[in-house]
Amino acid sequence: MQKRDQSKLGGASGGSAAPAAKRGRPFGSGTNYAAAVAAALGGDSAAPSVLLGPSLQVHSAFAEQNNKRIVLALQSGLKSELTWALNALTLLSFKEKDDIRKDATPLAKIPGVLDALLQVIDDWREIALPRVLTKAPRMRLLGMNTAVTGFGNGYETGDSAPHPGTGSGSTNEEVSAQKSTAKSRPSGWWFEEDGLFNLDEEGRAEKQLCAVAASNIIRNFSFMADNEIAMSQSRHCLETMFQCLEDNITDEELVTNALETIMNLGPLIDLQMFLPSKPFIMTPKRVVQVVMAMLGSPVKAWQCAAAELFGRLILNPDNETFLQSFGQQIYRRLVDMMSIPSADAQAAAIGALYNFAEINMDCRLKLASERWAIDRLLKVIRAPHPVPEICRKATLILENLVLEPQNKPLLLAYENAFADMLLSDTRYSDTFARILFELTSRPSSKVASARGIWGM
Repeated sequence: MQKRDQSKLGGASGGSAAPAAKRGRPFGSGTNYAAAVAAALGGDSAAPSVLLGPSLQVHSAFAEQNNKRIVLALQSGLKSELTWALNALTLLSFKEKDDIRKDATPLAKIPGVLDALLQVIDDWREIALPRVLTKAPRMRLLGMNTAVTGFGNGYETGDSAPHPGTGSGSTNEEVSAQKSTAKSRPSGWWFEEDGLFNLDEEGRAEKQLCAVAASNIIRNFSFMADNEIAMSQSRHCLETMFQCLEDNITDEELVTNALETIMNLGPLIDLQMFLPSKPFIMTPKRVVQVVMAMLGSPVKAWQCAAAELFGRLILNPDNETFLQSFGQQIYRRLVDMMSIPSADAQAAAIGALYNFAEINMDCRLKLASERWAIDRLLKVIRAPHPVPEICRKATLILENLVLEPQNKPLLLAYENAFADMLLSDTRYSDTFARILFELTSRPSSKVASARGIWGM
């Protein structure tokens, strides 16, 4: 990007007219406008040559100076305070890859902000259940004339039942009518309420937007290397993210943000932290089932993310016990994904299978026993896949499978295909040469070894 010419901007000494506004800029985007923007954002007034484009920045000390205010605003539940805190954190957490003008904001600068953001998501999940959406309306009297939280514009109240404390002179007939209405309610009606003050539809939509914004901030924080360890060791954070995946009917963007957050933390996640210590919480088995549900989701992006997540979770040796119990189901679904005519789905499936094939003999035996596993690996190599690294991993998976003597009878059926790949594709000829060597040189049974010894 070229710097703007100082002579064309005009100034107090030049006396020339201000230039025409460029596309995407407001009128008057000259020196005075740049100084005004810098002053409004709390930074130093920079020269126009430094501001090469429209940008919105936050002072580097903003998080440290307002850390308590941000957390208290999130915990207050008030619409104005919550909106301010979410907007500030969105700016603090967002950073372009090559943006050298802004430093990453670690969570250590704002203690308590992660739990406060998670509470915003939990509040939305509590009212986003299907039973609340289908609940029958009920007359509301308490706080009908008070905007308590600021969410929504109206409350569902009856015109014939005025507030008892308004001083409007309620008659005995109206009071008796209210008492008869209260007596006609079912015995457990208070268990079906969201809280003391219920939200209307607009308030529910605003709560949903706040939850999505909070999940987006958590996702942005997970990209920062300084936050990975703290977030991967936070049980509250991971439980909330996995519960968002489990309740994937509430909001698609919320599920996507939660899935990307878990993917970023995948290599550092230890499923042992979900061992049951309290009732009604996530367990390692339930976590794997949630990811399996994502793997079978009709949304292709969620399928690819779940496959990549399995490949990252298996990198931790402590997770092998929990994942291998679902190994056959995982391998079957990943093999099915290789048949999808999508480069992303094939790459995610092969990347996960490559990590599984590196674990132990049991994984290699189960993978080779899948009906179409070897055939589809060869098809990906022959196609070939647009990313050469994916083809290389597919050939290495075949090499790992042939190292097990029990898999050789299955792989001998593809001996001619391996020979064709050896002669036709020079990129992976070394790997296929080793595969053919393992298939033909080493005995695969006691009978073959006896024949070699006695010359039979």
